[in-house]
Amino acid sequence: MPSITALIHTANDAFILGRALETVYPCDEILVIDHGSRDATVRVAREYGAQVVAATELDQPARFLHLARHDWILCLEPSESLSEGLAASLFEWKCSPPPARARGFSVFLRQQTDEGWLDLPEPQVRLVVRDWDRWAHRLPAYTPAAPTLEGPLLRFGAFPSRA
Repeated sequence: MPSITALIHTANDAFILGRALETVYPCDEILVIDHGSRDATVRVAREYGAQVVAATELDQPARFLHLARHDWILCLEPSESLSEGLAASLFEWKCSPPPARARGFSVFLRQQTDEGWLDLPEPQVRLVVRDWDRWAHRLPAYTPAAPTLEGPLLRFGAFPSRA
């Protein structure tokens, strides 16, 4: 059965990080890469049992993958949460071995807006093997070959200014 490490990059996200960490229960490990937070972000992450690693501006996203204990990495933003459907898909995925050639899996996102929820049209690769080498900033870059998991990833918006 494959195990999953949740990987979240943070920077002064204490106000929103708890919601994301509450939902990663299908994951077997939480790895938080902190980019110089001056608020309670690190304390919140540790309260949820996360391993916290300090990052520098020069670090590339793949630098942190070797710190994960597991071969599969679920990449999230601190403003995102797993829906119940996506969590169920991850548990189901863990119970059946992924296809031998699969190196990444996509998810659809639902974005919170002032007008309600918006389903984004393009899936994003978020579950990748540890040696994934295609990045778009701190998240995996899209590849059309990545199968899509069921259930959306929820992205919350409209947060107070983060200092």
